Amino acid sequence: MYLRYWRYGPRTARLVEEALERDTWSRARWQDWQQVQLAQVLHRAATQVPYYREQWSLRRRRGDRASWEVLANWPILEKEAVQRYGPGFVADDCARWRMMCERTSGTTGTPLAIWKTRPMLQGLYALSVARTRRWNGVSGNQRWAVLAGQLVVPVAQRKPPFWVWNAALRQLYMSTYHLAADLLPHYHDALLQYRIGYIAGYASSLYAVALEALHLGRQDLSMAVALSRAEPLLDHQRAVIAEAFHCPVRETYGMDENVAAASECTGGRLHTWPEVGWMEVVADGRPVPPGTPGEFLGTSLLNRGMPLVRYRIGDHGQLADPAEGCACGRDLPVIGGIDGRTNDLLLTVDGRPVFWLNPIFYEIPVQQAQIIQETLERVQVRYVPGPHFTAQSAATIAQRLRSRLGQVQVVLQAVTELPRKNGKLRAVVCQIPLAEREAILGRAAGVGAPTAGVDAPTAGRPA
Repeated sequence: MYLRYWRYGPRTARLVEEALERDTWSRARWQDWQQVQLAQVLHRAATQVPYYREQWSLRRRRGDRASWEVLANWPILEKEAVQRYGPGFVADDCARWRMMCERTSGTTGTPLAIWKTRPMLQGLYALSVARTRRWNGVSGNQRWAVLAGQLVVPVAQRKPPFWVWNAALRQLYMSTYHLAADLLPHYHDALLQYRIGYIAGYASSLYAVALEALHLGRQDLSMAVALSRAEPLLDHQRAVIAEAFHCPVRETYGMDENVAAASECTGGRLHTWPEVGWMEVVADGRPVPPGTPGEFLGTSLLNRGMPLVRYRIGDHGQLADPAEGCACGRDLPVIGGIDGRTNDLLLTVDGRPVFWLNPIFYEIPVQQAQIIQETLERVQVRYVPGPHFTAQSAATIAQRLRSRLGQVQVVLQAVTELPRKNGKLRAVVCQIPLAEREAILGRAAGVGAPTAGVDAPTAGRPA
C-alpha cells in the first residue's frame, strides 16, 4: 500500500486521460507548451532553489549579467554536484520530510539521492500508464509481473518462491537473482499461477526467462506486451522474448533523476515524454541539430520539487528529425538512437546473471565506485571514499556483494579517481572473456547458441 499511496491517487484516471489527449497535439503545440514550462522551471530554479540561487548570486557579484531565462546561459550540471549538494537542489517551498527520497548508485558510478513530491510521482506514473500500458491495450485490472533486482530470498536458496505478490499494485515482483536453468521453470509456472497478463523487466532477464521457455518447448506463456527497461534491448533479445511470450516487445527509456523519459510505440520508434523533461543533445558543450549524435542533457519539467537544469545524463545518441513523422500518427518527439551505458552483467558461480547492483552502495559514503568481476570467484571494488567512510562501510559492501553473487572473494581498493572513457565511467565491468561468459550462460540455461532465425547481438539500442 505504501508505493500505491505515493504513485497513484484520485487524480490518476484524469491524468492518464489528459496524457492520452496530449498525444494528439501537433509538433508546434508541443514546442509552445514546453517553452512555457521551461521558462517556469528556470525562473523557479534561479529564485527558489538554494544551489542555483547561490550560483546566480555569485555570477552577479562577479559582474555576469547573463539572463537566467536563456537555457544556454546555464552551465552543464554534473552528477558530482548533485551528489555533493543534494539537499541544496530541493526548492524552498518543499519539505524533504514530506517527499520520497529515491537513492541510486547510478549506472555511471556516482551515488545520488533524488527527492520527489507525491504529486510529481503520481504525474509520472500516470504518464507511464498512458504510454506503456494504454498504448499497448493493457487495462488497469490486468495482473503483471516485473523482473527486477531486489532480493526476495537469499541467493543461496534453491527452493521457490523467488517472488512476492503485491496485491495493491496487482504486481508479481520476481527477483532476478535466481534465473538459473533449473529454477527458471518455477518462474514460468508462477506466471501462469498468478494469471499474469503482461510482463516488464531488464532486457537480459526477460531474455533469460524467454529463452529457457523456448528451450523447454513451452507454448503457454502468452502476454499482452513485454516492456523492456533499464538496459539496451538487442535485436536477438527482442525476437526471443516476442516468440516466447507471443506478444510485441516495447522498449522504454528513463532514469531515476527523471529529466527525460521515452517509450516505444507500435511503429517501433522511441517517443519522448515532453512533460518529464527538456532534452538537449550537445557535442563539445554546444547543442547540435536533430540527426547529429552527441551527449544527452536533460532539464526537469515534471520534478519542480528538485529541478535539475542541463543535467548530464550519461548517455549518447541523437534526436530524430521532427519532419520524419511516425507511423503511429503521434507528433511526440522521437529519439533517433541511443548509445546507452556500457555496464556489464555480473555472473554468479552457477552462471546466473546479476544486473541490479545499485543497493550495494545505498547509504555508503562513497563518491564514485566501480565493480569489476575478474573471475567467477573474484570481484574487485574500486571506490573513491567519502569523508565518513569506515572499515564497517567496506565490510557492508563486501557482505552485500556476497549476498548477491555468492561466496566470492571481494577485494576493495580505495582510489582518488576512477578512469573514464569519453567522460563516462563504467560502473560495472565483467572481465571474464566474452566466449567464456557465453559458455557459462549457455550451460546455466541448458542451451547453446540462440535459436535458428534469431539475429546476432548488435551494439547499442535500436533506432
